[in-house]
Amino acid sequence: MLSDHQKYRFFEMIPGLLVWGTLIVCVILAFTRPLVMIYFIILFDVYWVLKVINYSFYLLVAWRRFHRAKKVDWKNKLSELKNTEEKRHVVFLTLFNETWDVVKTAVQSVCEAAYDKSKFVIVVAGEERKKDNYEFILRKIKEEFGWCFGDIIGTLHPANLPDEIVGKGSNLHYSEQETRKYIDRRGWKYEDVICTIFDIDTVCHSQYFAYLTYLYCTHPRPSRSSFQPIALYNNNMWESPAVLRIMAFGTTFWIMTALARQDALVTFSSHSMSFRAIVDAGYHEKRIVSEDSRIFYQCLLAYDGDYEVTPMYIPVSMDTVRDDKWWQSIKNLYRQQRRWAWGVEHAPFLMFEFFKKGREKFPLWKKIKWIFLELEGKWSWCMVALIITLLGRLPMWVAPESVRQSALFFNAPHMLEYLMLLAMFGMLLSALLSLPLLPPKPIKYPKHNYVIMLLQWLLLPISLIFVSAIPAIDSVTHLMFGKYLGFNISQKKRG
Repeated sequence: MLSDHQKYRFFEMIPGLLVWGTLIVCVILAFTRPLVMIYFIILFDVYWVLKVINYSFYLLVAWRRFHRAKKVDWKNKLSELKNTEEKRHVVFLTLFNETWDVVKTAVQSVCEAAYDKSKFVIVVAGEERKKDNYEFILRKIKEEFGWCFGDIIGTLHPANLPDEIVGKGSNLHYSEQETRKYIDRRGWKYEDVICTIFDIDTVCHSQYFAYLTYLYCTHPRPSRSSFQPIALYNNNMWESPAVLRIMAFGTTFWIMTALARQDALVTFSSHSMSFRAIVDAGYHEKRIVSEDSRIFYQCLLAYDGDYEVTPMYIPVSMDTVRDDKWWQSIKNLYRQQRRWAWGVEHAPFLMFEFFKKGREKFPLWKKIKWIFLELEGKWSWCMVALIITLLGRLPMWVAPESVRQSALFFNAPHMLEYLMLLAMFGMLLSALLSLPLLPPKPIKYPKHNYVIMLLQWLLLPISLIFVSAIPAIDSVTHLMFGKYLGFNISQKKRG
């Protein structure tokens, strides 16, 4: 009989076994059964073209909703509702060693939001390991923005607490517990407290909180939903290298398609939710790296599958992982992608927890759905770029002469070329839609830089391999062998 630890370790190995099994089988088939491999590549490319069509459709749907939402005066629409008076906003800003210029823009964007700021409580969640920086930032926020909000409070996460890993999740976990005491002292109902978790570099749209409050107050069960905005990386977009820019836009478009589809929507990075849900889920997990999406799964389990994410077609903007040195920027991007791919840790968590829940509590089809989405998503992240660019060509390079004489071998390159041309539509659409999302061009950059912003998308195939697929494989391999990754702070610099 396997212990719980052994079962969990087995589940942790599954994503890596799927990825490495695919890699090994593809290489073996390329040498031993090249025709079988060619059939597989053709079928896979057809599947991927259909995925690109699906992606393009939902991206256009999201694009239309995004532009419609931006034109609405959500603060004015709030005046039509009668259940907004008791709603409070608590904004968590997790701080480590960030500089004042980064923090200031984040707080200022909340201060300039089109909403009654007396209903806001800003929570600066600092780390004892960087106590001096925390005290400096908290003092600066109170000095410059004390007049703007209902209250500004600070929580200092002690170092070396047991049973947690260093990172944003453990900081949030402690801060939410301390904030609960603050809320209880004021007698606020948890259902009336809307919590927003921002990365410290997040600059929100001026209508964000009015839009959020409107969605919350018109939702039939707002405490059973998180609220996910569109993530942009515009704060230092013009100063960032091309590879960072296209990967940042890729993340934005992935989120937009997920918002439009909704059936697979999970919280990512900055998001909002009811304090009731946070408490019922046991606060943000303090022992993992990917706490932003884990909190959704915690709520999904706490409410036996009766939890969802409501899309917000309003953007929040953050920084790319730019550094003054180009090569350091690429290394930062690799680490960031590897950390995001470490979200693969959700797959064993779900498999383990779902096995403990009976069908009467959590429907079987929902269990299969969420496990499949996690496994397929991470497998695709690791494998698609490699299958299309390298593994798909391997049988063409190593096939013996007897295979080269077959009609399939002769026609396969032409078929693959046509399929890839169709798949290029997704890249072209992304390139065109990226231009309107750009922040205003700084005066120091010439106008022809807009052309560079289009041409940079030619780097996408290379970027998808070296700073997307490989760091994702790095993550699943670490998990497979039980070599757990810690939380690395994304270094971000503005020009």
